[in-house]
Amino acid sequence: MKYQKIMTDHFFKTEETEWEKAGEGITRQFVGYDTQIMMVKVKFETGAIGYIHDHFHSQTTYVVSGKFRVTIDGKEQLLQTGDGFYIPPNVPHGAVCEEAGMLIDVFSPVREDFIDVVLNKK
Repeated sequence: MKYQKIMTDHFFKTEETEWEKAGEGITRQFVGYDTQIMMVKVKFETGAIGYIHDHFHSQTTYVVSGKFRVTIDGKEQLLQTGDGFYIPPNVPHGAVCEEAGMLIDVFSPVREDFIDVVLNKK
């Protein structure tokens, strides 16, 4: 892996961390990561779409607030505050925000494509 020495500070403070645009009506904030794991806060406006995609990372997500119609491997569920989901590697998934809210995504290993975005800002 080309990011062997990449990691965030030990502590994360929302007010000191920049939000970045991740799609129409979607912004994200990197909470913490190293080469093995990454946590990201993702805010959605009502109607925003996380289009169907897949990646080789394992992902687990917690619904902090709002309502999301989540599709994983062709199966759909309406999830809301306090719910969550798990996505195995290489499984197609996506979400439509039914009510504005926030998700916490955790990926393993780190999403190198996301790190590229962070490093290109510096």
